[in-house]
Amino acid sequence: MRLLVAALLFACSGFAFAEDPTFELTIRDHRFTPSEITVPTGKKIKLIVKNEDATPEEFESKKLRREKVIPGKSQATILVGPLTAGEYPFVGEFHENTASGKLIAK
Repeated sequence: MRLLVAALLFACSGFAFAEDPTFELTIRDHRFTPSEITVPTGKKIKLIVKNEDATPEEFESKKLRREKVIPGKSQATILVGPLTAGEYPFVGEFHENTASGKLIAK
């Protein structure tokens, strides 16, 4: 019982564990910048996608199994991983001819 109380007190004490690594992508002129991001393997990552265009865009990656519509002039957070080594392509589904990129897990 003392161990449980101590664990609860510790959890509520404001001690912060290391956050998941965070990476940013920007959508501007229907393109992702940067178009390639190298991320660590074996860790969950947080991908913050900022849409600077006035129109919505859908971040889609079949390999990551993620889809997220990001309204114009807003941003979204997409959690992925942990990933194994490899390349994970993504597109802006509404503008696939210009909006594409990939995560490279190393």
